[in-house]
Amino acid sequence: MALPESSYETLRATDCADEIAYVQACLRLYFANPAASAGDVSTLGLSNAAITDIARLNKVAIFVLKALSRAPAHERPAELHQWLEAYRRRTVSMNAACLMDSMAIHEALHDRRIDFVFLKGPFQQHLLYDDHFMKPSGDVDILVSPAGFLRARQALRSIGYEVSGKSRSVWWVRFLGEQHMVRGSGSRSSTVDLHYRLQQPGSPSPRDAEGFLRRKRLVEITGAEVPFTSAADTLMLSCISVAKALFNREPCAGYVCDIRASASHLDEADQQRVLDAAASQGLEDTLLLGLRAADVLLGGTGTLLSERAKPILSRIGNGDLLNMVIAPWLSSLRWPQRRTVLWELCGRAPIRYLAEAGWAASADISRRIFERPAGP
Repeated sequence: MALPESSYETLRATDCADEIAYVQACLRLYFANPAASAGDVSTLGLSNAAITDIARLNKVAIFVLKALSRAPAHERPAELHQWLEAYRRRTVSMNAACLMDSMAIHEALHDRRIDFVFLKGPFQQHLLYDDHFMKPSGDVDILVSPAGFLRARQALRSIGYEVSGKSRSVWWVRFLGEQHMVRGSGSRSSTVDLHYRLQQPGSPSPRDAEGFLRRKRLVEITGAEVPFTSAADTLMLSCISVAKALFNREPCAGYVCDIRASASHLDEADQQRVLDAAASQGLEDTLLLGLRAADVLLGGTGTLLSERAKPILSRIGNGDLLNMVIAPWLSSLRWPQRRTVLWELCGRAPIRYLAEAGWAASADISRRIFERPAGP
């Protein structure tokens, strides 16, 4: 279900401003009052191919489908609706397999008394949207402590997973703090992303990643309780994902939707606790960037979090930030320098900035050495 490079190049060469606005309108409709009408959302004169590519690349196709379901059947664009329904069926199949793999992984790690927590995926979708099938999840993400990393890897090997060749390098293990483990082959192959870090070099990392393990909650699935991130940490991780996507210039509207859904579950006291917790982790500005992105894409909420987010990266206009989130391929987009964004996300603190910039430079050197393509 990944977007082919050819589709990305097609979008790059196309003025798809109206199609972007259409997808944004559908997302706003999804998060609006459930009784809101879809009457103002029309595909008249738009390219269905561009709409589907934008929705697929951002992993928001099911949001668009649910928004359009509010319109009478005879008013829904038939071709687009048919594609969205097929996408939904494929997502259900993919996520159902992911859930089954997750339960096997849970059993293997739990039996060996390895402390871990699931990240993102169908569990998060159910918590945020009461639906396990909102976004396709082909990987199972789990976080363990650095001390438990090797034991967790061995436990996964005991049920048939092996480390993917590309993730054996120093750059993956040392700087990314993760490895991909695969089982089987073909379309039904299963992948685990085993993490002991939670951010790539180039964006600030949590000061205490193991705190995500201490604060975990238990989520019931098929009669078993599995460990998942707390409500506040779920929001924080979505903001970390947005910062990572912006650094890599990848579309991330799906993560931004998760930020809005996560924040909507918090009252004002919870919001202040989230701000305090983010500050203690050195991630307050990462949190605020994600929140501002949600307000730009989906509309402001007037909440404490929304008000606090307004000044972050204020030199980037709302129009540019919107396109950075949902259409980073646009040739007209004025991207800020990565070091400028890092400076802001470090709270303009020189020592923190120098430490993060040095870590990113070391990671880049390592990647150039260890990720170099093999010769003929």
